[in-house]
Amino acid sequence: MTKNSQTGAAFIAGGSITGAGVSATVGGMGLAGGFGAVGIGTVPVVGIGAVGGAAVYGAFTAIAQGDAAAFGAMGIGAVGGAGFSSVVGGMGLVAPKIGLAFGIGTVPMVGVGAVVGLAAYGIAKLLDESEIRETPTQVFERMEEKVLQMDYSAAAVMELEAFLSGEDLNQKFAALEIEDELQVLKAKFKEKQKTQNDKFVNPQPETPKTQKKIIPVIIPATEAWKCVNTLKGHLAAINAIALSPDGKILATGSNDKQVHLWDLRTGKWLYTFSGQAEAVLSVAISPDGQKIISGSGDRKISSWQINTQKFWRTYSYLNSPYSHNGFVNSVAFSPDGKYIASGSSDKTIRIWGSDTGTIKSTLNGHLDAVISVVFSPDGNYIISGSADKTIRIWDIKTGKQRFILSAHLGAVNTIAICADSQTLISGSTDTTIKLWHLNNGELIRTLNGHKTAILSISLSRDGKTLASSSSDGIINIWDILTGEIIQTFYGFSPVAFSPDGKTLISGGNHGTAKIWQQTQSFEELIIHNLLSSSWWEVLGVDKNAHPQEVKLAYRQLARLYHPDINTSENAKASMQALNQAYQKFLKQ
Repeated sequence: MTKNSQTGAAFIAGGSITGAGVSATVGGMGLAGGFGAVGIGTVPVVGIGAVGGAAVYGAFTAIAQGDAAAFGAMGIGAVGGAGFSSVVGGMGLVAPKIGLAFGIGTVPMVGVGAVVGLAAYGIAKLLDESEIRETPTQVFERMEEKVLQMDYSAAAVMELEAFLSGEDLNQKFAALEIEDELQVLKAKFKEKQKTQNDKFVNPQPETPKTQKKIIPVIIPATEAWKCVNTLKGHLAAINAIALSPDGKILATGSNDKQVHLWDLRTGKWLYTFSGQAEAVLSVAISPDGQKIISGSGDRKISSWQINTQKFWRTYSYLNSPYSHNGFVNSVAFSPDGKYIASGSSDKTIRIWGSDTGTIKSTLNGHLDAVISVVFSPDGNYIISGSADKTIRIWDIKTGKQRFILSAHLGAVNTIAICADSQTLISGSTDTTIKLWHLNNGELIRTLNGHKTAILSISLSRDGKTLASSSSDGIINIWDILTGEIIQTFYGFSPVAFSPDGKTLISGGNHGTAKIWQQTQSFEELIIHNLLSSSWWEVLGVDKNAHPQEVKLAYRQLARLYHPDINTSENAKASMQALNQAYQKFLKQ
């Protein structure tokens, strides 16, 4: 293979990995229009990334060689894009997980067609230079297969973390900045060509200029968490978790359009509520434990009676069959159970009568999707977090905004309130957690420890312990009084404490939920796990987890506990335990 063909393969590989990263970050996506709606999974996004990489290579080749054939290929693709748009009509891209929805008109389709044409030119040049007798389709399938062999797109992204660092994948994908990215790459191509070749073709070990610093993990002798059960039943990722006030029943909402009820103590499945037309994005259980509501990508709020397991009603706005004009990202009951608050991608918050289903008021003010809504425990306020990077505190009686908090640099994905209604806690895509005075809106402190977007937080009822989960599959347990991380383990969003604070529920892979409980000290837990050969407990995975999930969990934890970058007292013992557990897994 020639040097040029190696470079071309590198661009396609980079595009494929970037596509996998987009899919892992953004979550479920779809195209909607006059033709209906179709889902876009990891495979198509990987293919889109590969097309982008091939298009970039084609652009560089055309510039370097002055080949006019590239412009012909772009023209053919542009005409095809315009024709496709005229036949199909209006389309839109939707991503319920991040509250993304925007239209795709004829002009963007022409641009996409031109990029595809340029990609075809790039692949043709690549095949010609490498003398490989494969069709473009075969090349894409081969690249796709290499990525999907890893089973989790997150693993592919982690392998090329240096390449992806600093890139805002969500923003690039949401804005479809293909042309802008091409212009930037053209300007920097000459000075970075050698660096790119070395990185993808002949990687050489090098000493990084800066080393990532991980906050020491300090674990009190009386507190540790371990996974005691994994709940399996959903067919897709879990988006929402709610617990009954007595802590006996767990509700989970999923991309499979269903809500499951579980016995939290035994882990036994109890019942499945169906009827939502799209992914379930939020769930809540009433204060009396008798009713459950869900918010969905189908723009509806649905409710059921738990004791009779019967459908109760859909909350409809005026003469519309829908509750909102966008995804219902968050639902919450008022402390007395009389009202329901809902936050939507249509930028509004609506207040409903819990029993009547009638709308009481609509709160307007956010400039982007409302992602999270909660009632203060005293019932005086509604607090909302939005993709517009603000938190708004609303007076329930007047419907007026009391404060607008705007210290976050990214979307506010999750909110929690202390039981005394004095402290507000928020988590954001800017990787920080912030504590605020609820009464005056002043910032108390910022908690830093996550490296990626924070998707979910949960506060124990006594207000002393906070759990947070981020998009890289890391869960941190915090001491609220000191602001220190007291334990870190591998898990997924969302997270929720049981009412007594002794159980933590988190999302898992492949539609599972994990149950974590406090146990003996961390050192005793390590010894117990090693003596009992429970390698899966050390790594925080299910006993029957897929090998790639085990590998990813080991790598994530090793990055946190390696003594070279973690100065806490238990780092060395933790790393030894992780190594021994992983060796036991490999030997089985």
